[in-house]
Amino acid sequence: MAVDVLKRIPVREQDPGERAKNFEEVCYGYNMEEAQSEAERCLNCKNAQCVKGCPVGIDIPAFISEVKQGNIENASRIIAESSSLPAVCGRVCPQESQCEGKCIRGFKGDPVSIGKLERFVADYAREKGFAPSFDIKKNGKKVAVIGSGPAGLTCAGELAKAGYEVTIFEALHEPGGVLVYGIPEFRLPKEKVVAKEIEGVKALGVKIETNVVVGKSVRVDELLEEFDAVFIGSGAGLPKFMGIPGENANGVYSANEYLTRSNLMKAYDESYDTPINPGKKVVVVGGGNVAMDAARTALRLGAEVTVVYRRSEEELPARVEEVHHAKEEGIVFNLLTNPTEILVDENGAVKGLTCIRMELGEPDESGRRSPIAIKGSEFEIEADTVIMSLGTSPNPLISSSTEGLEVNRRKCIVAEEEYGQTSKKGVFAGGDAVTGAATVILAMGAGKAAAKGIDRYLRGEGTLDETE
Repeated sequence: MAVDVLKRIPVREQDPGERAKNFEEVCYGYNMEEAQSEAERCLNCKNAQCVKGCPVGIDIPAFISEVKQGNIENASRIIAESSSLPAVCGRVCPQESQCEGKCIRGFKGDPVSIGKLERFVADYAREKGFAPSFDIKKNGKKVAVIGSGPAGLTCAGELAKAGYEVTIFEALHEPGGVLVYGIPEFRLPKEKVVAKEIEGVKALGVKIETNVVVGKSVRVDELLEEFDAVFIGSGAGLPKFMGIPGENANGVYSANEYLTRSNLMKAYDESYDTPINPGKKVVVVGGGNVAMDAARTALRLGAEVTVVYRRSEEELPARVEEVHHAKEEGIVFNLLTNPTEILVDENGAVKGLTCIRMELGEPDESGRRSPIAIKGSEFEIEADTVIMSLGTSPNPLISSSTEGLEVNRRKCIVAEEEYGQTSKKGVFAGGDAVTGAATVILAMGAGKAAAKGIDRYLRGEGTLDETE
């Protein structure tokens, strides 16, 4: 295959008309020929900026060099040194703002498709049964990890490689955290990808105990009696609402609830008896990746879907790829629009929304232009279901039940950035529990940093006073 170094090799996808009716994966990924052709575009930079853009520090030029030569097993080993979840990251990481955003190729053409190549390597390795091996020497020390999402799995994997006996405590009945309840099947297959990557972490010796609600079933202080250190990677699963009239009506969901019912409880599968009313006319309020996931899920469950967002398309926080896919599938975007009331019928059910048109003013503290309501521009949208996707915050159960654990005004756990040390000795934290809702790869980076911090702490090299 002749390679145009300025243009990336396109990725095969399901037809939009077909995929809007099923939960099968949208993107098919690269085959060997396509992956090698795309790898040829990599310049193998000595001072690789792409590595600096990767929160878990994968040696990107090295693994891509192996792909060029067809040495996929070697490529998978290189990735495994830095990441426990390559097939996940290859699918859901915002590479365009991280590794690919720093790729030199991107200055005069398309950046190298690093994410798609990582996905190819991970999928190929899984299909061929390649399993990285590590020389693990047990040190006799035990660490408890709270939460089996990307932060917890990464922290546990890194600690297990370093010789620690690690037990993960998960509140739900299946491990995976947001990977299983928050991201739809058509973006991240659960059995084929997530479950296999979790098995890879368990193969390192990590134990996972499900149905354990820390703060209720057991407290952090009780864990510290049994374990030498504790990592809190419990995520941010507490949804936010607008506080407008009608939010308590039947037919109003948080995106978390809607996606959990569909993803973890398989409401999309008729063989599962999961109580969910998918709606016929659904309005999703919000513009992030979770909003796109909720909107595209509702569409696949048979609804007409409208996304309502108070800023313009340029300010949409969702990945460009996700917005593009949503539009291809027929989702309507009502931008520069903000709900002011959810309209309720005589039975207490949603019948529509009152919205107001917005215009953009000066940039706010996030750097985005502030939306301002246009007086007299109110209008109504017909709907029987409203999904609020306005972000999430950490559940206060752990922090409120743990003496000496400092939180900020947003109820996020306060932790030192470099090593994840909290205000409580022996307790570390990272991911959404610290930052609020963010990305999978940033949570993984935080889990990896905390693993280093825990290792330093338990070897006596880092102290609470020092990190303070």
